[in-house]
Amino acid sequence: MKRTLLLFALTTTITAFAQDQKKAPPPPPLMMNIPALTDGAAAPVKFTCTNAPAGVSPAIEWKNAPAATQSFAVLLHDPEPRPGKSIYDVTHWFIWNIPATATGLPEGVPAGSDLPDGSHQLKRGNPAVAGYYGPCAPPGPDHHYTFELYALDSKLDLSPDATRADAMKALDGHILAADVFVVLYHRP
Repeated sequence: MKRTLLLFALTTTITAFAQDQKKAPPPPPLMMNIPALTDGAAAPVKFTCTNAPAGVSPAIEWKNAPAATQSFAVLLHDPEPRPGKSIYDVTHWFIWNIPATATGLPEGVPAGSDLPDGSHQLKRGNPAVAGYYGPCAPPGPDHHYTFELYALDSKLDLSPDATRADAMKALDGHILAADVFVVLYHRP
């Protein structure tokens, strides 16, 4: 009886191990690269507000999007509020409904709410302008500017006058994968 139980336990263990070995490895993670920038290093002037009036958006590349991706979104923000000005971080760019077939954005995405590929850009600033606004921290210590890429399971339904809060609420529950890229900057 003991021998039968031991043989049964051993057979069950070997079968379970063999089934585990047949499982496919997890897919590689979503990865973003910004060729003109170095993650964790200072942003070149070309991509900042020092290159008046707003800088040029860098080319962004990505790979390994989940199969269920229906659209992408990119957020650029400065998570370090200006002392005495606000408790909120500063939104520099939010572009959404980038087609699921896209593997990146070109350098110099033009300003404007609606782009030819169906993407949309959030308005920011005063007066409100839709499009990229490069890193622009005041003189002093560097600020950390965070590019966030989101692969989404749907397109976002946002109005032309949506706020960042509206965008974040729309993203919630639809993120399949994300990646982050950080650059540093302060004005001289």
